[in-house]
Amino acid sequence: MIEPTGTKDGQPYYEVDIREVQQTLHRDLPPTTVWGYDGQYPGPTIEARRGEPVYVRWKNKLPDEHLLPVDTTIHSDMVPYDSTGTRVVTHLHGGNVEHTSDGKPLAWFTRDFEETGPKFEKKDYYYVNDQPAATLWYHDHSLGITRLNVYAGLAGFYLLRSDREDELGLPEGEYEIPLVLQDRTFEEDGSLFYPTGPTDGGGSGPDPSIVPQFYGDTSVVNGKAWPRLTVEPRSYRLRLLNGSNSRFYSLKLVEYDEATGTTGEDGPALTLVGNDGGLLAQPRQVEDRLQLGSSARADVVVDFADYAGSTLLLHNDAPAEFRGSVGTDDGVEPLPEVLLVDVQNTSGGDDTSQVPNSLGRVPDIPVESADRNRHVTLATQTDENGRQLHLLGTGEEPLGNRLYDAATETPRKGTTEIWSIVNRTAMSHPVHLHLVHFQVLGHQSYGDFDPEADSIDPETLSPPKQGERGWNDVVTVDPGQVTHIIVHFGEYEGLFNDQTGWYMWHCHMLEHEDHDMMRPLRVLPDKDDGEDDDGDDGEDDERCTFPTDDDNRSDGGPIFE
Repeated sequence: MIEPTGTKDGQPYYEVDIREVQQTLHRDLPPTTVWGYDGQYPGPTIEARRGEPVYVRWKNKLPDEHLLPVDTTIHSDMVPYDSTGTRVVTHLHGGNVEHTSDGKPLAWFTRDFEETGPKFEKKDYYYVNDQPAATLWYHDHSLGITRLNVYAGLAGFYLLRSDREDELGLPEGEYEIPLVLQDRTFEEDGSLFYPTGPTDGGGSGPDPSIVPQFYGDTSVVNGKAWPRLTVEPRSYRLRLLNGSNSRFYSLKLVEYDEATGTTGEDGPALTLVGNDGGLLAQPRQVEDRLQLGSSARADVVVDFADYAGSTLLLHNDAPAEFRGSVGTDDGVEPLPEVLLVDVQNTSGGDDTSQVPNSLGRVPDIPVESADRNRHVTLATQTDENGRQLHLLGTGEEPLGNRLYDAATETPRKGTTEIWSIVNRTAMSHPVHLHLVHFQVLGHQSYGDFDPEADSIDPETLSPPKQGERGWNDVVTVDPGQVTHIIVHFGEYEGLFNDQTGWYMWHCHMLEHEDHDMMRPLRVLPDKDDGEDDDGDDGEDDERCTFPTDDDNRSDGGPIFE
């Protein structure tokens, strides 16, 4: 955990250096060069409290040359690759924050703010923390190199707490453990491997070139490769984050025989108490497995009391190229062994924690309150070099729009919308909306979807999956399926806060968002509140285009080996 360096306007103020360091990720590996917030990978956990704003200055101290292979053809019309050093910008994922502190892709800056992107506006980000207590996280979001910067190590937890959460009696202190699950591949010298281009042998494109997806062959948890976690035979609260670039996880705890490397009976159940946007209304025991797409979070309580002296495995049976199912995928590296858990024989004391029947406040957003039904699509094309290109589209442009095409998602503050997200591709995508949290209404086959219908009847849909109840900021849409979500833009029954301005929505498979599966989300002010239509201090711009120069210039934690 990191402590404030001082105060600003009476609020806690953090300064966080972003540096290149060497870190031992496994006892049998030489030290690995990584990039880290505050000089560590993953970055230090920031703890904040609801209703108590903080300021953070993210300070770029990285070398000018990137650690990993950079494809300079990606967004080359907007990124001056030949004249800048390493670019970074930090996004508070899940933060209900002002747009100037959102960490948008064009708000990047180089070392010591020597050069800045066209949407850079301030050095000190302001996080109002006016939203439910939740497991948030921060990570790099720089245009065209998000996949590389996050893979190099630029991610960390941001835990927002509240008085209500404190009163619940959930496991706390050393019995609450945030776990970021990632996949990496290492060279023999301990350095990070990231591909320089597609391996299918097709075309004569750029070198290096972006790849469609990346799947590492080594499980890394909290910055440790092939990790082990030691626990007492009692209840723990585990805050799980899928921080991988592209990989999905489908998780359960099973008994494990380390001598033979085989799995046995099911281990302790996972009790889901929260997800992306905070605590659920009631706890839910996970049936069979817990699915997590990239950037999704799951807040679970696990009781190890009956497993004293045992070794357990957090097992993953999701294939790498996830298509809404689990099982063996011979084409791409699976990653079944995520984390070994050694349960000690004795506990350090009485376990007084509990999981109460009532947790957070999640008032339903009624379907009939929707001001608009919005039809958006996930599509696949090829780029000018013949490479696979994933895009986001609309009912009018189902094959997709590019990042800089005119903004099509322009809700007004205070309105409610239903988004019907149609997946026209051959793989699952985790779709993330900045700024807001939404509720999942359900899923249906694309063949049963009527885009001309005036409303959505949740009774006709497959219900939300077990990890989709409550407040979400990312949802997985499977191929051939339509996922319906309902979202309110602004404060809702005393939860969240009103914001306007330019944000983003995108697929959170980082290779996809870098290679154009990202679009502007422009939240307009209420027509009656007299604000500038941009939601910022720029001139009114009815074009609704993506903003350009012309528009307006662990530490601590668990025991790992």
